[in-house]
Amino acid sequence: MSPELISILVLVVVFVIATTRSVNMGALAFAAAFGVGTLVADLDADGIFAGFPGDLFVVLVGVTYLFAIARANGTTDWLVHASVRLVRGRVALIPWVMFALTGALTAIGAVSPAAVAIVAPIALSFATRYGISPLLMGTMVVHGAQAGGFSPISIYGSIVNGIVEREKLPGSEVGLFFASLVANLLIAAVLFAVLGGRKLWAQGAVPDGGDAEGTGGGGGSSGSGDAKSTGETTGTGTGTGGVTGSAPSPGPTAVAVRPEPGVGGGLGGTVLNPARIATLVALVALVVAVLGFDLDAGLTAVTLAVVLSTAWPDDSRRAVGEIAWSTVLLICGVLTYVGVLEEMGTITWAGEGVGGIGVPLLAAVLLCYIGAIVSAFASSVGIMGALIPLAVPFLAQGEIGAVGMVAALAVSATVVDVSPFSTNGALVLAAAPDVDRDRFFRQLMVYGGIVVAVVPALVWLVLVVPGFG
Repeated sequence: MSPELISILVLVVVFVIATTRSVNMGALAFAAAFGVGTLVADLDADGIFAGFPGDLFVVLVGVTYLFAIARANGTTDWLVHASVRLVRGRVALIPWVMFALTGALTAIGAVSPAAVAIVAPIALSFATRYGISPLLMGTMVVHGAQAGGFSPISIYGSIVNGIVEREKLPGSEVGLFFASLVANLLIAAVLFAVLGGRKLWAQGAVPDGGDAEGTGGGGGSSGSGDAKSTGETTGTGTGTGGVTGSAPSPGPTAVAVRPEPGVGGGLGGTVLNPARIATLVALVALVVAVLGFDLDAGLTAVTLAVVLSTAWPDDSRRAVGEIAWSTVLLICGVLTYVGVLEEMGTITWAGEGVGGIGVPLLAAVLLCYIGAIVSAFASSVGIMGALIPLAVPFLAQGEIGAVGMVAALAVSATVVDVSPFSTNGALVLAAAPDVDRDRFFRQLMVYGGIVVAVVPALVWLVLVVPGFG
């Protein structure tokens, strides 16, 4: 058996174990990098660590540190309530408010499961009280998170753009963001029409003095990390957010926001105080610094987080512990192993094999489906970290546009996070009050299956076939 084939099989084993056991995929990948690098590729420690993504490490730590502070001091709760007040509580617009809010949170740096954990409890409480389909509300939250998930300063966007740059592929940060935004927006529009959205226009508005079931901000989870890789969300999960029974064990619980002095409850349960104002300014400053002055997102976010922590140490004391360490381990481990594959020539070997199919468009759609199917059970970012480098030699042939292919892989690997076996889907399931969980689980599972079956082919048709990039 050739060394290249051994290294690919080890990668498959890593994905299988991470999917079926409660082991972080990144930790497995580090162990695999050590074993394959030492025993198969004859690499020393320097050769193994050559692929460690130091730049992405700083981005992951910086943006999740800053966002953990925003959650700890109540800024995210204020954003949730302000968004609902913005539409004066009109029921038909609430699902779109939740879509836009989760999209905004991930676009400015929140990890997707963290944004879903924040918004899902209040969103699904509104759904229960005002007759909105839980499936509609839950999927709007998840697709909203993915719609903003590939902005240039987001976690997913930084990861994919970093991989593209490291692999010296043609890239388009705006194109990647736009592809994910449009794909998820169109899916959300279809869901709104099919799942009763039009009937909501006939309903009145949410009273300004109270919210759904007394539930305040959705800061119900301290896990800003990618729980998909650790199985933390579902309790009985199969290692990467999988579910062994008919439904996950209870997940994050919505936390009521206690009114501050002189402020009424419900939608007015949070106010802007100096810490929250400073945090909002910091989030805006991050966007301006990265997009306007081309500063490094990770270093900028760390600096802003340190300033906030120094000014308000009580609010920020637990923020370091809420950095997405599981996601950091996941990404750094997978990309380090990919670096070992590059050192030993496996990437070129695998790319030539895919290209050898003889039909480039067929190979491209197969890669999209591989990403979607595996990501429905495993880590989306882990899949992207492995698939994009594997496609490099295939893309180098010039018959498939790199920009379109990368965008298609990214959308295929993340839009399936509505699956109840993934972290986002499990969070939605766990956050839904007063529902038949077995029925809701089956609805999410069927919908997730439809997405896996349909979306990769559609994004391939729209993004890959025309040859973008």
